[in-house]
Amino acid sequence: MRIAVAADELVGVAEPVLAELRRRGHEPLAHGALAAEERDDWAWASEAAARDVVEGRAEQAIVCCWTGTGASIAANKVPGIRAALCADATTAAGARRWNDANVLALSLRTTSAAELAEILDAWFAGDSSGEADDRANVEHLGEIESASG
Repeated sequence: MRIAVAADELVGVAEPVLAELRRRGHEPLAHGALAAEERDDWAWASEAAARDVVEGRAEQAIVCCWTGTGASIAANKVPGIRAALCADATTAAGARRWNDANVLALSLRTTSAAELAEILDAWFAGDSSGEADDRANVEHLGEIESASG
């Protein structure tokens, strides 16, 4: 799977996430501090990764900044993106299942290598719920975007 990855600095799990994705057989598309030719600020880097998803260059994205909050906010500004800031495997599994999240946001400051592996295990094992109320909530997100435009 092609996965866009953005980070605003090369600390914490910024580079290890690329290695872990490759180890799992995925093709990462690097942005921000991970790509020498790009602007590395979190808003620009996260937007680039999110646009890869909505424009079909990647199936999913992982965006990272110091807390993960700014990266998540920036990605969520791109219509069609459902970014979830996940600090543990349970949150990652829920984000995939109930929110059909297509972008994983991580904190460069607090995510350890062990947590990264657990979060990615849960993220990639997760599938979107087929339950009617869960699907209705996800579909309503598109309605909210349309009404806000």
